[in-house]
Amino acid sequence: MKPVKAFYGNEAESSLTSNLKRGIISLLQLQPHASTTVEEDASGSCQVTYAVSNHSITKTKDLLSCTKPNSGFTSVFGVEWQPSSRSQYVVKDNLLQSALAEESHVLAPALRSSSSIKISSRQQLQLLSPPKPGPAEVSGQSLEDVLAGAEGRHQPLGMASLPFRRVCTNCPSLRAHLKAFDKWGIKTDPSKVATAWQFQRFIQMLRSAKKRDVVELLRRAPEETRPFIVEAAVAAQSTASLAALSEFLDFSKEEPKSLLEKFLYAATFSPRPSGELLHLVLDKLDGKQLAPEIWETGMVAVGSLVGKLCQQKLCGLQEVERGVETILRGLGSAEEDPEVVIYLLALGNAMLPGTIPALLEHAEEGPAAVTTTAISALRRFPTQNISNEVKRAMRRIFHETRRSYEKTCRLAAAEILLDNHPSPMDVINILLATQEMETEMAKLLLLKVQNSLRAHHHPARKIMKDIMAVPQINNYSFFSKVGTSSSFSGPLTVTQDLLSTFGLDLLFLEGGFLRKSISEFSLLSRGRRLRVAQVTIEAQGMESMMGENISDGEEEPELMAGMSVTFFDVQLRPIVFFQGYTDLMAKVLLSSGEPTSVVKGNLLLMDHHQVIPLQSGLQVTIKLQGGLGLDISADMDVGIWEQELKTSINTRGSLSMDFQAELDSPFLQATLRSQTEVETSIHFDTTLRFSSSPVLMCLQLREEQVPYR
Repeated sequence: MKPVKAFYGNEAESSLTSNLKRGIISLLQLQPHASTTVEEDASGSCQVTYAVSNHSITKTKDLLSCTKPNSGFTSVFGVEWQPSSRSQYVVKDNLLQSALAEESHVLAPALRSSSSIKISSRQQLQLLSPPKPGPAEVSGQSLEDVLAGAEGRHQPLGMASLPFRRVCTNCPSLRAHLKAFDKWGIKTDPSKVATAWQFQRFIQMLRSAKKRDVVELLRRAPEETRPFIVEAAVAAQSTASLAALSEFLDFSKEEPKSLLEKFLYAATFSPRPSGELLHLVLDKLDGKQLAPEIWETGMVAVGSLVGKLCQQKLCGLQEVERGVETILRGLGSAEEDPEVVIYLLALGNAMLPGTIPALLEHAEEGPAAVTTTAISALRRFPTQNISNEVKRAMRRIFHETRRSYEKTCRLAAAEILLDNHPSPMDVINILLATQEMETEMAKLLLLKVQNSLRAHHHPARKIMKDIMAVPQINNYSFFSKVGTSSSFSGPLTVTQDLLSTFGLDLLFLEGGFLRKSISEFSLLSRGRRLRVAQVTIEAQGMESMMGENISDGEEEPELMAGMSVTFFDVQLRPIVFFQGYTDLMAKVLLSSGEPTSVVKGNLLLMDHHQVIPLQSGLQVTIKLQGGLGLDISADMDVGIWEQELKTSINTRGSLSMDFQAELDSPFLQATLRSQTEVETSIHFDTTLRFSSSPVLMCLQLREEQVPYR
């Protein structure tokens, strides 16, 4: 009994036949003594442990340790896989009496474990009669000599199972769809679940379509449905679909800006982008005179694609190096603050540790808008990248040891210190500093400290609890700041797999005007945190318009209101509602009353494909696809005569999830399938009336009934 050294066979035979042979060889591979080693078998190169007792040998295979040829892909919310494999052998007088191998695989979507699938596989061999003499052993000088004298042609074949897939005969094709295009139609409301299902079907068709068919589809489609097809083509990411987009989209012409922007946003939110997709985006942006919003969206997309490719350990790609060089070169030559802000947003989306020094430089030296953007970019880095150098810079900004900073910059610096394994001294110094701050800023910061005590997942919770045991800090006088500013965080949905939270920060000025509001929806699942949506609305200069006095020594800020959005951990280009009094009056008088669209479209949230080779030689294919449709809009209405400020954020969305396991062979097919769909609608409104003192404020969060199937 020795481990199998190699497997030889005929390359011409079917992969299923050779896989079944691999299964038998794997079952018969065992060692007679206790040990832990690495073996090659049908599952790949795996760590196995042998335990020996009398005539019994037990082999336990760690399937999670197996390395095998690439057989799939996954995205952020993929599939949780729990495999086990155990084989029992009975050996007497150096003769194998029986072999029993059992393995199981439990798989479930990361967001919904109740849809789990269990696969059990069992192989058994039993010795029924004493062995009879077989063919004589063939001897030779080498293995090659022996094989040369044997019948047939024998080539070395790998031990790991080869992917086997039957050709799908009933799957819908894009060519068939084109023939009946006028009858099918395309649903365009992304907040409806029917659109999400249609989006997934289109992706499947596009992945097997030819370039000419995709181009024909794009040309024949009505203008209102082209954005949907562009999103599906980007999500498909086949060579043909990307080549078709490259031919169809012309950034040098006056194409509809909305279609070009749709393409860039689809690339931005791709769950597992390829180097080809980044190459396409860079080529479309390179050397062209672009509208400002197209250029801004393009830079944001480049940063997002660079970051996601590096997460896939593809930082060494030539396209990634070109993307990083494009951002850094542009940042170095940018002269206007709005241009610098866009490049900093791109660096924040990329989250490359090597760019932290550039972010720190702009955080400490830049004007308020640049400083805020640079600190926001730093906040997105994981804790292991927040070094002592970063923390020292944040202390200088918060405590204003070198120069003064705008209050929102100081608050953002404090949050970096509090959210990344803070030292007790950092927490104490921040708390003590609130005693010297303006009331509203201190109120917000103290509330955020108290929120961290209630959040079980907060990294500073234990340190906070220890500090709160000190009576000199934890007392009524310290925490009784009277202000309007507020900070809240709480759960929206709690399931076995998922915690969905809603957070709201409101920072007011001393005169009672809203300076900044941040509403955030986050998901926590299996130790991973995803910021699904964060909408920040800022207004400044309102106090001077209403006749309020500016504090001595404080520069009068320009009248401005705008919004920035982070969606699925990607920060989008900022939106300006108005800038300056003249712009405000023009928009008040000429307002259409329609809200500003922030994000509207479809994206592939989950995209998982996994081939599990069973030890028997058969294979199971696991597929998970989740389509998400979103329509997020925001509005700010300033009533000069009523002295009211209203903001409204409306989020409507749909999610469709298709999870299936398929066992496929010429003589046996079996499929298990689970489908889930949900539609949701959340509205967040704020109304501030500052015609009297104190300012009257109304907050309303409404969630419509959620159909879940």
